[in-house]
Amino acid sequence: MIDISMKHLRYFEALAQHRHFGRAAEACSISQPALSLQVKELEEIVGAPLVERGTRQIRLTGLGESFAARARIILRAVEELGDLARASHRPFTGQLRLGVIPTVAPYLLPSVINSLTQRYPALDLLPRESTTQRLIGELMNGRLDAAILALPVSEPALTAVSLFEEEFFLVRPQADAGKPVPSAEMLQDMRLLLLEEGHCFRDQAISFCKISVSPSHDLIEGNSLSTLVQMVGAGIGVTLIPEMAVPVETRSAPVSVVRLAPPRPSRTIGMVWRKTNPLADELVQIAGVIRAAGTGRLAA
Repeated sequence: MIDISMKHLRYFEALAQHRHFGRAAEACSISQPALSLQVKELEEIVGAPLVERGTRQIRLTGLGESFAARARIILRAVEELGDLARASHRPFTGQLRLGVIPTVAPYLLPSVINSLTQRYPALDLLPRESTTQRLIGELMNGRLDAAILALPVSEPALTAVSLFEEEFFLVRPQADAGKPVPSAEMLQDMRLLLLEEGHCFRDQAISFCKISVSPSHDLIEGNSLSTLVQMVGAGIGVTLIPEMAVPVETRSAPVSVVRLAPPRPSRTIGMVWRKTNPLADELVQIAGVIRAAGTGRLAA
């Protein structure tokens, strides 16, 4: 009988995800030597190497890749057993691991945390901010219970509910206040500041402006909406930001904000979770609380 523990599976799955002993150990909140020892022990139990160890990075062997895929399935099933146990007891208790995309988290999370704490005092909310693709990956691997992101999502294994819709606003230097509002076509000829690759809001802005991203196009990137707005204030260019971010990001920068002409760009923010999650009924109700917090922020 092969004696593989859940600890072995968790540590190896983290290594398979991060492809780096240090980052995997950090994700598991243990030391790198301890994680390395557990993986080595797992290989001894299996009787074959699972990892190719290099000086800078690791690769999984063919067996390692197959083993990691099965480990994810097992870990997700165990997580759902825990959710099932929670659902059978008093609702809205225990941890809720909630992912949120970076262009929503700073503006919505304070209201969400306050609303959920008041409504469900026994609920332990554990928010995590990351990009859409990473959040979806962590949802599918059972590392998150739900995520707030821009819809639609293409993963058929996820349930998605709409929370609210928000427009995009144009942010330009203060000196441009009073000038005619540019059209989407006119924005193509302006220096447009965008978020780095990996942010869905970047893709939405590019789509609205019908920009063909190429080395010849004059694009400047930032890693946050705050950085983009401050660069606009310095006269470097213009940018688009979501409605909820406007009061927070523009209050300390010498910029002007204008609503674009119809058809105005917008996005739908929603909440998603695995269809197999036993906490689905609770998540529907939690989504209602988040929806109210979001619409309240937009109306403020």
